[in-house]
Amino acid sequence: MLTYEKAVDWIHSRLRLGIKPGLERMQYLLNELGNPHEKLKTVHIGGTNGKGSTVTYLRNILQDSGYRVGTFTSPYFERFNERISFNGEPVADEDLTALVEKIKPVAEQMEHTEWGPPSEFEVITAMSFFYFAEMKPADLVLYEVGLGGRLDSTNVIIPMVSVITSIGLDHMKFLGNSLEDIAYEKAGIIKTSVPVVSGVHQTEAAEVIQERAEELGCDLFELGKDFTAERLAILEKGESFSYHSTLLNGSYELSMIGIHQINNAAIAIKVMELLQDRNGLRTSEAHVKNGLKKAVWPGRMEALSDEPEIYIDGAHNPEGVEALVKTIRDRFMGKKVTVLFSALKDKDLKPMISPFEEAVDFIGFTSFTFPRVAAVEELYQLSSHPNKARIPEWKAFIHQKIQDMGKNEVLLITGSLYFLSEVKPYLLKYLENYRKN
Repeated sequence: MLTYEKAVDWIHSRLRLGIKPGLERMQYLLNELGNPHEKLKTVHIGGTNGKGSTVTYLRNILQDSGYRVGTFTSPYFERFNERISFNGEPVADEDLTALVEKIKPVAEQMEHTEWGPPSEFEVITAMSFFYFAEMKPADLVLYEVGLGGRLDSTNVIIPMVSVITSIGLDHMKFLGNSLEDIAYEKAGIIKTSVPVVSGVHQTEAAEVIQERAEELGCDLFELGKDFTAERLAILEKGESFSYHSTLLNGSYELSMIGIHQINNAAIAIKVMELLQDRNGLRTSEAHVKNGLKKAVWPGRMEALSDEPEIYIDGAHNPEGVEALVKTIRDRFMGKKVTVLFSALKDKDLKPMISPFEEAVDFIGFTSFTFPRVAAVEELYQLSSHPNKARIPEWKAFIHQKIQDMGKNEVLLITGSLYFLSEVKPYLLKYLENYRKN
């Protein structure tokens, strides 16, 4: 019998196999498991940024409407089990262990086939299909694309709605060097006659999605054309916005911060409209309002403390940083903003650092325990900020910063989500002790 720890270790051992794009191996694995994915009703959500937030908005609306909702997301933020969740609750340790016991023999047998052994992501994706089909039946499962779309392991499903939240320059080693190339990979999740909801705003990327949708006979609903969202007010802890489409007009509040979150919420509303109009799911205006207001997603402009004012935000690519800088300008005018930044070395680092130059008062570059982390010196040299520093020990920096912060100051910790997942539990514990003393 496997223990939970050994089960997770076995899953992580698949990382040595790297990323293995393509669907043949996944289809073989699922066939051996009885094709559980074919039993599920799903929504497929791809895009460069905004996938996780859109998933959480949609999950909360559906849950408030009385549905049992599965989610498959990546990466996890604090605990591995988060990747497979039911009504927002991560898969239990014993269920995850049972899933590994089910899939491990098949994965090991595949080493002797022409397809070769499945990767870590393929194993986790297959686990989620089996879990929601056989162990924890869900009314609907929201599948977040892992990487790209066309060749992603999740792309074996035929969803009720396909979603592309945004297009930006990320994972270019795998997806291509232009917005058109990346849009082509993301548009790979579009299926024949399945409606598509898009939040893509760049003309060249939008055209790729339009052409693919037309080619496959899909109705396409584009943010800014077929449905719109407009900020009404910046709330102390969120946003207020209006939404307009042919089916629905209303005003809503969010507990998440940033104009990009308004766009993500609008996409979720449009998806819900289509699920109601074309698939018979039932909701109400009250469920939509309640679901959006309840939705929170860790590491996205998440306030860890009001006094002193501390936020974390996983702006892990240029588009994410651009959205973060807009939020800084909207919310922190007249305040002294300090940024603590760390990122992975395989990212396009210069466009992630430059936008902070005129938006913040100080930027510190640090490192953390992770195989692909960028060196402090490399990050430091890429910045031309007049007030920048190398921060060899982020814990010591945070301790001192909290001691020194005045009322009109903000500390913003950002960059890699892996960095934030290390910072958040440590910082919350430190703040608890700091307040006691």
